[in-house]
Amino acid sequence: MTAPNDMILFKQTDFPEAEENQSRVHIRVQQRNGRKCVTTVQGLADDLDLKKILKYVKKMFNTNGTVVKDEMGDVIQLQGDQRKAISRFLTEFNIVPKSQITEHGF
Repeated sequence: MTAPNDMILFKQTDFPEAEENQSRVHIRVQQRNGRKCVTTVQGLADDLDLKKILKYVKKMFNTNGTVVKDEMGDVIQLQGDQRKAISRFLTEFNIVPKSQITEHGF
C-alpha cells in the first residue's frame, strides 16, 4: 500500500486523449485590403445562441459583425482585430474556458 504522501498527481496534459475530446475555439484575424481586417471565431458549441452572443459583443466593443454558415459549423465574423477582446469576453462570461481558446494571427 502507498501512503497518501506518495500519490502521483496528474496534470491535465498527461492524458492527451482526454484533451482531444474537448472542442477548441479558434480565434483568427484575416487581412482584408489595406489596413482592414476581420476577426473570426470558430468552434463554439452548437447549443449556444451565437446571434445573442454577437449582439452583446457588438454593443460592448463598438464593432459590427455577423454569423456565417460554414461547412465546419457557424462562424462569428467581427470587423477589426478583436482577438483579445473576444477572448476576454468568452472567458469572463464563462462561455468557454481559457484552456480551450486558441488565438491565431500575426
